[in-house]
Order: sequence, then C-alpha cells, then structure tokens
Amino acid sequence: MAVSIQAMGPVWESVLEQTKSAQDKNSDPLLWAVQLSSSLNSAGVSLPSVDLAHLLVSHICWDNHVPITWKFLEKALSVKFVPPMLVLALLSTRVIPNRKFHPAAYRLYMELLNRHAFSLKCQINGPNYQKIMKSIDDVLHLSQIFGVQVSEPGLLLVEFVFSIVWQLLDASLDDEGLLELTPEKRSIWPTVTQDMEIDNADNLNEKRNEHHDVLYKVNTTMAIEIIGEFLQNKVTSRILFLARRNMPSHWGAFIQQLRVLAAKSMALRNTKHITPEALLQLTSDTRKVLSRECKTISQQEFHAVIGNRSLTSSSGQYHGTSPSAHWLPIDLFLEDSMDGSQVAATGAVERLTGLVKALQAVNGTTWHDTFLGLWIASLRLVQRERDISEGPIPRLDTCFCMLLSITPLMVANIVEEEESELIDESDCSPTNQTKEKQATGRCRKDLISSLQMLSDYEALLTPPQSVRSVANQAAAKAIMFISGLTVGNGYYECMNINDMPMNCSGNLRHLIVEACIARNLLDTSAYLWPGYVKARANIPRSVTSQVPGWSSLMKGSPLTPSLINALISTPASSLAEIEKIYEIATKGSDDEKISAASILCGASLVRGWNIQEHAILFITSLLSPSVPADYSGSESHLISYAPFLNVLLVGLSPVDCVHIFSLHGMIPLLAGTLMPLCEVFGSTAPNVSWTLPTGEELTSHAVFTNAFTLLLRLWRFDHQPLEHVMGDTVPVGSQLSPDYLLLVRNSKLSAFGKSPKDRLKIKRMSKNLNFSLELIFMDSFPKLKRWYLQHQECIASTLSGLVQGTTVHQIVDALLNMMFRKISRGGQPLTSTTSGSSSSSAAGAEDVSIRLKVPAWDILEGTPYVLDAALTACAHGRLSPRELATGLKDLADFLPATLGTIVSYFSAEVTRGIWKPVFMNGTDWPSPSANLSIVEQQIKKIIAATGVDVPSLAVGGSSPAMLPLPLAALVSLTITYKLDKASERFLTLIGPALNSLGEGCPWPCMPIISSLWAQKVKRWNDFLVFSASRTVFHHSSDAVVQLLRSCFTSTLGLSPSIIYSNGGVGALLGHGFGSHFYGGMTPVAPGIMYLRVHRSVRDIMFMTEEIVSLLMSSVRDIASNELTKEKFEKLKKIKYGLRYGQVSLGAAMTRVKLAASLGASLVWLTGGLSLVQSLIKETLPSWFISAHTPEQDGGEPGVVVAMLRGYALAYFSVLCGTFAWGVDSVSPASKRRPKVLEVHLEFFASALDGKISLGCDYATWRAYVTGFVSLMVGCARTWILDVNVDVLKRLSNGLRQWNEEELAMALLGLGGVGTTSAAAELIIEIGV
Repeated sequence: MAVSIQAMGPVWESVLEQTKSAQDKNSDPLLWAVQLSSSLNSAGVSLPSVDLAHLLVSHICWDNHVPITWKFLEKALSVKFVPPMLVLALLSTRVIPNRKFHPAAYRLYMELLNRHAFSLKCQINGPNYQKIMKSIDDVLHLSQIFGVQVSEPGLLLVEFVFSIVWQLLDASLDDEGLLELTPEKRSIWPTVTQDMEIDNADNLNEKRNEHHDVLYKVNTTMAIEIIGEFLQNKVTSRILFLARRNMPSHWGAFIQQLRVLAAKSMALRNTKHITPEALLQLTSDTRKVLSRECKTISQQEFHAVIGNRSLTSSSGQYHGTSPSAHWLPIDLFLEDSMDGSQVAATGAVERLTGLVKALQAVNGTTWHDTFLGLWIASLRLVQRERDISEGPIPRLDTCFCMLLSITPLMVANIVEEEESELIDESDCSPTNQTKEKQATGRCRKDLISSLQMLSDYEALLTPPQSVRSVANQAAAKAIMFISGLTVGNGYYECMNINDMPMNCSGNLRHLIVEACIARNLLDTSAYLWPGYVKARANIPRSVTSQVPGWSSLMKGSPLTPSLINALISTPASSLAEIEKIYEIATKGSDDEKISAASILCGASLVRGWNIQEHAILFITSLLSPSVPADYSGSESHLISYAPFLNVLLVGLSPVDCVHIFSLHGMIPLLAGTLMPLCEVFGSTAPNVSWTLPTGEELTSHAVFTNAFTLLLRLWRFDHQPLEHVMGDTVPVGSQLSPDYLLLVRNSKLSAFGKSPKDRLKIKRMSKNLNFSLELIFMDSFPKLKRWYLQHQECIASTLSGLVQGTTVHQIVDALLNMMFRKISRGGQPLTSTTSGSSSSSAAGAEDVSIRLKVPAWDILEGTPYVLDAALTACAHGRLSPRELATGLKDLADFLPATLGTIVSYFSAEVTRGIWKPVFMNGTDWPSPSANLSIVEQQIKKIIAATGVDVPSLAVGGSSPAMLPLPLAALVSLTITYKLDKASERFLTLIGPALNSLGEGCPWPCMPIISSLWAQKVKRWNDFLVFSASRTVFHHSSDAVVQLLRSCFTSTLGLSPSIIYSNGGVGALLGHGFGSHFYGGMTPVAPGIMYLRVHRSVRDIMFMTEEIVSLLMSSVRDIASNELTKEKFEKLKKIKYGLRYGQVSLGAAMTRVKLAASLGASLVWLTGGLSLVQSLIKETLPSWFISAHTPEQDGGEPGVVVAMLRGYALAYFSVLCGTFAWGVDSVSPASKRRPKVLEVHLEFFASALDGKISLGCDYATWRAYVTGFVSLMVGCARTWILDVNVDVLKRLSNGLRQWNEEELAMALLGLGGVGTTSAAAELIIEIGV
C-alpha cells in the first residue's frame, strides 16, 4: 500500500520526497544514504528507525517496485538505518502474497533473508531492540497467532524466525498446488497468491516477460533451500527447536505440512542442495539440537560413561563383572521384590517400568540394550533360585512370575506406549502409509533383536528341573509350527517324554517368547528365528495316550472329577481358556462354581505365567459377587455364596499367592474385596452351616477366619509395635494399614481408564470382567473399624478394666472355660486378672459351646482380655507353660482368626517389657540347647562371610536361654502346629510376625527361636539360621555400615576376598542362598544379606549419609586402583585432566558410574521416595557445605579425584531422583518432584551467586553442578519444567560464568515459555 502523506509528519514527508527525487535521478544509493543520514540527524531521529522501515517498504510495494528503490532499501539495511528483522517482517506480508505477479520481488526478498536473517547477534544487541520486536509483533500478529501471552523480545524473536520459515513452507506448497493436501488445507499466514488488477503497462510487461514463469519456478526451489538452511544453521535451528518445545501444536501443524512437501514436492526432488529425507531428518526427534556438550571434561568423559554400551559379554561370565553390570539396579530391584514377607501396595510392573525407563534415559542406551539387560537380570534372578535351600517361603514360582509375567507386561507397557503415539500421529498423517506400518515402533523391533541375542547366553537359559517339561513343550510347539503341523493345546497336554521330537531341548528363551506372544508383543514368526529350535525330524503324528485337559474343556466336556483335577494341576495357556472357567464360575451350577473356583486358584494362578494377570483379575472379581436380580433376603447376599467364596479364600492362602498378587499390584483391590466379606461373615453367628462336597461342615466362623487372616497379611499388622510408638522414622512398608489400602484402591479406580496407559491396559483385559468402581471407606465396615481401633489401642497402651456382666465379659469367661476346662487347682478357679475377667469352673462344656455361638467380631473383641488373663495366670504360677500353650492352641483352633489378636497382643506386651523372661529349660518351656550353639556358630560364619566383623554374638558362659514370657508363649504355640496344608495358612500369618518380634528382642532371642524351629523341621535349618543372622543388623548400626561397605567393595572388585575380586553383579548377589556344598552353607553374598535386612533397620536416615560417605571413599579407591601414581601426578598438573591418561580415566569413570548406581539403588530400595527426597533436600546440601578435611577424605584428593567425586554424586543423585520420581510425569510420585527439585536447584543458584559458602573442593562442586545439569538436560528434560523460571535463569548465569555457555543455553531452552526469551538471546550470543 502507498504511504499516506497526510498522516506523515514533516520529517517523513521530507524523507519521502528526498527518496523520490533520488529515485527519479537514479542516484547512487550511497549518496542517497549520506543525504538521508544528514536529514535524520538534524531531525533527531534515532537509528535504526522503525518508521523509516515502514516508509521504505510501503514506498516500494507496489507503486515503486523498481530496481533503484530496492537498492535504496538494501543500502539502508547495510548502514543500519532500518532494523533488518522488521524489514523482513514487513516484506513478508507484502511480497509473499504477491509473489506470482512479482517474482522478482520475491527473489529479492529471499536474497535479503539470506543476508540478514542469519545475522541476529548484532540486531539483538543494537538499540531499540524491544521496540523493534514489538513492531514485528504488530506487523505479523505473532502473539495472537501463537497464543503466547508473554511478550518478551526473545520470545517474539523465536516466533518471528518460526513464522518466516513457515511462510516460506506454505508459499512453496501453494506454488506446487500441494496446500490442499495438508490437514488444514490452508495457511495461517497471508501466503496464498492474491488476485490483482493488471492496470498499468509495467505490470502488463512484467506479466508478458518470458522469464517470468522460469523465475517463478526457480523461486519455489530457492524458498525450499532457504527452509533447509534455516533448519541446518546452528543458530536458527536451535531457535526453531525452542519453537518446537514451547509451541507444540503449531510445530505439529508445521511438521505435517513439511511432510507433505517432502512426499510430493517436485521442486524439492529437483534441487541438488537438500533431499526430502534430509529435510525430514532435520526436524526429527532424534536430532540433537540443544546438545549438552561443554568445554570441560564433564561432558567429554561423562558423556562417554553414559553413552551406548552393548551387552555382548560371554554368557558364561554372567556372575562376574561385565557390561551387564550397568543394569545392576534392575538386578537389585528384582531380588528385593522376591522378599515374600513383604507386601507392596504398588505393583512391580509400574515400579519396574519407571526403573527401566530411568536407566534407559540416564544410560543413553538403545532399547535393544535396555531390554537385553532386563532379560539377563531376570534370568539371573531365576538362576539364583534354582538350588536354593528349602524354607517356608517358596520363591521359584514367584521368580518365574517376575520373568514370564511381570517383565513381559512391563515391556508391553513401553512398546504400547510408543506405538500408541505413532498411531496418534498416523491418524493425521498426510502420507498414504497405513496405520499398521506406522504402529510398528522402534521398541518392538529392539525387543525382537534383544530376544534373538539371548541365544548367546546359554548358561542363563538352562531351565530348572521343575519347568524343564514346560520348556520342552514350548520348543515342541515351535517345531510343529515349522513343520507345518497344526495341533491344539491338547496335543501338548498329552505328550510325554517319548512323544517329544528328537533333540527337542527347550530352554527359558522358549518360555519368554511364549510369554511375549501371549501379550501380542511377538507373533509366531519368532519360531523361524535362526537357531530357535534344533529339531525338525521324527515328529510324531499322534500321541500315545489321551488325558483330559484344557482342550477337552474348550470342546465342551463337562467338569468331571478327573477333568477338574487335571485343570487344577495344569495352568491354562490362553485367555480364552481362563475366560471359559470364569464363565462357569459366574453362570454354572453351585457345584460347577466351586469347581471353577478351585481351578482358578490352582496352577493357572501360580504357574499360568502367560495368563496370570487375567487369572488374578478374575479371582478378584469373583470375590465380590453381585446381588442376584431375584434376591429378596434381609441378610447379605454374600451369605449364600459362602462355600464358593471359601474355596477362593483357601486357594489364595498360600504365601506365594499373596506374593503374586503383590507383584501384580492387586493388593489394594484384593483388600477391598476382603473387607466386605470380613464385615458380613464376622457379624454372622455360626448357627447355619454348609456341607461341602468333601463332606466337611462350613460355618460363618470358618469363612470369616479365611477372609480375615488373608486380610491381615495384606497390611502387615505383624510389624513390631515399637515402630508405632518410638523414633522419628519407621522402616518402609510399615505405613500400610487398612485405611491406606482403601485410599490406594479408591485412587486407582477413580483414575482408571483416564490415562493413555490405562486405555492400553483395557485393550489387553478380558471383556468378560465385571468390576465395581464404587469407592469404599473404613466407615462402610463398622465392625472391622472397631476391631482395628482396639488393635491400635492394644499396641499403644495396656488394657483397660473389663466391666462385669457385659456381653464381652461373658464371652471372655466362656473362652477361658473352653481353654482351661481341664485345669483344677484344688477347687480354686482360674481367677480374674487386671482385666477383671474370671472363669467359672461350674459352667459345663455344653453351656460354654452355646455361649460362644456368637459372631466372630464379638469373640475377637474379648480375645485381648483372655490373653491378658492367661499370661497373668502363667506368670503367677496358676497355669503351667504347657497348659498355657495348650489353651492358646484350643483358642486358635476354635477361631483361627484370633491368631491375629494373639500375635499383635503378645508383640505389644513384649515391647512394653513388663513380663519377666522365662528359662527355656526343656521342662517348663521347650529347650533350644540341643542345637543353639551350632546355630550361633553358623550365624557367625554367615555374618563373617559378608565382610562384617561383630566382636561377640553369643551369650557368655553357660547362661541359660531366656525369652520374654509373651514371646515364649508365642513360640510354644507355633511349634504345636503340624506342617500340613490346613495349618500352612495360619503359620504363614504367624511366621513373619514371630520373625519381626524376635528381631526386636535382645540377643540371643532370635537364635533361640530358630533353634527351636530347626529341631522341629530340620530341612529348614539353613533358612532359619539365615533369618536369625539378620537380627545382628537390627541391633547394630555399625554392622549395617560394614555391610554397606562390603556391598561397595564387592561390586567394584575392591574387596581383598578372592570370591569378590571380579566385582559386578555376581560378587554383589552371588548365587543366591542355599547349601550348594556338602557339609555346610555357601557364604551369603553381601547384597543378598542387605536386601533381607534393610527393612529391619530402624534409623534409615543415617544410611544416606553413610552411603554418600562410602561412595566418596570408593571413588578414591577406584582412582588409585585405575590410575598409576605416575599418571596420577601428571593428571594433577593438567587442568581437569583433559589430555592425559584418557583410557585410565575412562575406566575409572565407568567404575564410578557403577558405584553411583549401586548407591542410588540402595537408597531407593531402602527408603523409597521419602529417603530420596531427604537426600536431595538435606543430605547432599549439608555435605557440600560441610568442610572436608584431608583426613576425612583419606588424604589430599587432588583435582582428578575431586572431579570424579563430583560426577559420582551427580550421577548418584540424578539416578536416585529418576528411580523415585521417574524421568517423565506419569507416576503419582512425580507430583512431589517440583518442590524438592526447585529447592535443590535454588541451592545451586545461591552457591553460584556467592550467597552460600561451600566446604567441599571447588572441582567437586563444579563437576557436581555441571554433571547434574547435563544429566537433566540429556535425560530428564521434564524435570526442568518443574523449576521456577528465575531459578533457571540464575543457574544459567552461574554456568556462563564457568564458560559453560552450551549447557546454560540447553538449560534455558528446555525451561518452557518462561525461559525461551533468555534461551534465544543466549543462543544468538553464543553463535556458531
């Protein structure tokens, strides 16, 4: 448009006249510039001038579109009379829409782009920078188009560069008629060619110019080349990266249009400067634009440590130091998860997913290496358990649950997460590629390659004896497929060893592949992998015998006894089979429902690894049967389901079943189904019974007992009462309670289905499931809540008096009569105790039986008073120890649910210390003397083998073995039980509680308990001795520190012991626990010991300080071990050790990384989220502030060691954070990250500002800060968005003072919109 002279001031009228005069005279542009400068100076106009830019562009377009005016404009730009960016912005709005009619102007515009768009440094440092950017915003409407309210000049600069490139892209698409192929089918910029009147001779002549069309086409090619230049140039590509980060929706639209150009543009294909593939690569997510390269050794060596490392070590050395040791945290997590005495509210799948993502990000590895490291760690777990000593807690099935169920489900999470993003992209993809092709992600391909490489690890793939036949069947299935035979599952069910094809040797890889196929991670093409199977001949066409199995069920066979037994003992192999059983359990006859419940809780639950998650969901659903449509009774509908529910409850009672539920994260949901059962059946008197198919009578008391004892095991009621009344910190896991489990359950159900991850889970779940999403609270179960409050009261204080004549008093009286009815003391009854209760010797057995036909909750309410009376009577000699044990057994047999109260009450009484100890002399109480000394010696050997020196463990001289009276009574009660299936579920309840209580008592209480049980079950001796050895660490913090030190030295190969000299995972975790050699126990590796004792340590806060201290001392040991003294001295003379001994320094950094990952794993596993946050908020800042004398550090550290310490701490702290919070914002724990992280980075910034004085070595501090920020920038970018903008800017300024401009720029560039302005300006300032 022309300039309105009337709207101009006199100065600009004069300038315009001067320009027209020079134009008419065809004056030299330099002479015009000199005259213009004189006029502007005399008028007091500051340069560069925004108004002059508007005037000149308006003058040219289009009345004066002649070469001389363009020369005047170019001269004004070169002498800085006008701001280049504003001129380019003004021209873009005028030239691009008219490029078809003015191709020469478009060509000139692009020439100006080439000259001035890539020279931004002088422009942002020039005068009127903010005013110029504001004018550009007014011209292009950037804030309005991009929807960014912040108007900082640097942010406007990013939007300007982005807009210029986008306008060129849209113009190029429009020129080739491709704009219609884009999703929006139009441009958000005024780039579409406008119609114009051809009303003068100049336009007509230009239109007729035969060079016109050629120039028009060449312009399109040039525009595309300029787009490529913007994407390639170091400065502008980084500015565009800021646009990608902070304007994701607009960037997405830009990329879609760029893909259309790459796919369809002939101009792009004809240019020699850039290819379509190269253009797309320049905008791909894999391109490192904001790198974390820095000038110090921090990035040269640190990046080498966290770079890609292939896991190609020999399978025969999987127990030693190898590249797979970099996945040490996975090994530790898996081993820690195998502690069957622990119950977790969060599933192993979620925790393992976060852990693996963290390691993949921080290590910077491919998913191939990550998955391979994961499979190797899982296989090592199984191999450690293959020859384990026998004990009450089976572990092999749960190890296979981890290998074949949890790990594939975790992998499925990662693969499906990536592919769901690819599918979302393909939905709006402008190309013609199919969605199926789009959905095959990199993760799936890397999974396949990792499984193919597993064949190199034969020693790890050897199956234990118990699963050898299953592995052979999996191999046979592949052989049949390759041979073209189509057979059903019934074929494999019927095969015996003679039917197997020759050389059909299945291994654990075959089982892993089948588990992955079951989760749709692989298909049957895996059977064709080279070397997957070794036999193709001698394939039997028929089997020798026919036995009923799952194939019979699927063909419609009725549930006969033989078929039921076969289905109970054989796991289902497919979801369809388990769905069939679920359908019978919900729609069959009463007898069929009971049979179906037995089948579901059989082998399909424990060993049905391919469908285990479905079996768990089905069982949980069946525990909450819906109200029948025709139900009209006054009592709960659950009563009528008693036989069916009881089968499920009994089926879930084995310890490994609860462990499996825990690994799958189903404990909160299971608790939510058990609480209604406890409430209903505990409130029902045992007046009605049901006859089971076995002929056994079932009462409400029995159903309640099975539900209640199972519920108690879910929230670990057995932890020592002392944890609740003493100290500031309790071991992790003891916070579990019924309220907490319901809170987790309600939270999961409320959020379920809303996240993309949950929607992927729903696709895998059976469509037949029927789950109630109703929220429930403890108030919904008044009886349970009342018992729980009484339970807590018993823990906190002694019992209050029992009021005579009440219902509770009558029940107490009846229970005492039942327990001690055979006792006679010269006509004197068993008198009342402090509780005021008494027993009536005159009451007959029949009367007692009638009085005890009351609801179970009423009996549990009176049980503490009964126990108080019994203990008091025994303490005063009115009851013999044998009579006490017999009475307690009678009480437990009458209502086994009272075992929970017995355990909690006795534990509380032991803790209070008001009962005198009793002599375990073999007369009154059972005696451990037969093997106590042997047990104590074995404990000493176990402790010594872990590298821990405890001066004295055994009692001195011949002092008799003594236990507190309540503990003695509890031990005596436990050894009265037979080791049969009926008693197993009750011993499973008491056993962990007895261990927990014994560990808290003075030495040698736990050896005494172990000795007594070892006499009863000799085959459990090794297990019991190992359990008793953990007591040492409960009582001695020094022993814990020694054990931690042993973990570090063994892992790093710094131990003098030959066993641990190679270091790595094998030295830390060994071969598991068991008697592998004749005549004694194999030494227990220090890592195994620590993972079994860390939950018993009361003060876990001190452990972070110790781990940091051990990490620092380990760094010095590594440095002295890796660097010779001569090299060490030379390294000290070179700043930061940049150019000398890089091989030795690199090897040292690798071991430093291993030490840091070990320390981070121990902190996370020991204290979870709370301990990690305490470490980052308190422990590490205190360490840096504190003065570290040479004596504390083991001598003068030197620059190299000080630097290594800083990097070790950086890797350690970032790993701790990623383990606890994750690298993304998916987990609930990530919501706690912003506050803690901001406090830590505020500490960084304050120290860099000089507001905090540090006591550590400068090289350590610098290495820590640069290492920590580098890792955030490289692998935890989401973290940066959690931090306040001002803190990021201060930290960035501090890094620049250290000449770490690249790192400072990367930090700001990832800080969100708030730091974009500062990032852009820093990018331009740094330049090339």
